[in-house]
Amino acid sequence: MRLTRYTDYSLRVLIYLSARSEGLCSIAEIAEAYGISHNHLTKVVHELGKAGYVTTVRGRAGGIRLGRPADEIRIGEIVRATEDGFDLADCRNCVIAPACGMTGVLNEAVAAFLSVLDRYTFADLPKREIDILSLFPLADAPATVERVATQRAGASR
Repeated sequence: MRLTRYTDYSLRVLIYLSARSEGLCSIAEIAEAYGISHNHLTKVVHELGKAGYVTTVRGRAGGIRLGRPADEIRIGEIVRATEDGFDLADCRNCVIAPACGMTGVLNEAVAAFLSVLDRYTFADLPKREIDILSLFPLADAPATVERVATQRAGASR
C-alpha cells in the first residue's frame, strides 16, 4: 500500500505543527523545512483547515496552528480523510472475484493497517522533541532546543 503525496504532505504538516506547538507557523516555513512545494502545501493546509485539523489566522501576524490538541488527532483519521480509497486490487472487473476470496483478505489487511494507525495520535510521534526540532532549519531552533531542555530538566527534579 502506498499513500498519496497529498496524505504525505498532510501528515508532514501536522507533525510539524505538533512539534511547534507554541505560536503560529507559516506555510512557507513548513514548505522550506521539508523542501516541498509551497503551492501544494497551500492546498493541503486549506483542506486541513476546512476539516478542523488546522486553524488559520489571517493577517500580517497570521499563520497556522493545530486546530485541536495533538493528542486528539488520530493518524488513522487523517489517512482516512485524505485518501480517496483503499482498494488494493481492482476486483470489480475480475472474472474470478466471486470465488477467489482475495477481496476479503485484502479488506482485512487494510482494516489491520488502519487499526494500527488509529492507535496513535500526533502527540505520540515526537518522542524526543529536541531531536525533531533540531532537524528543521528554524531561525529559533537553538533557543527552542535550550528552552525544551530547561523545561525537561526542571520537570525531572
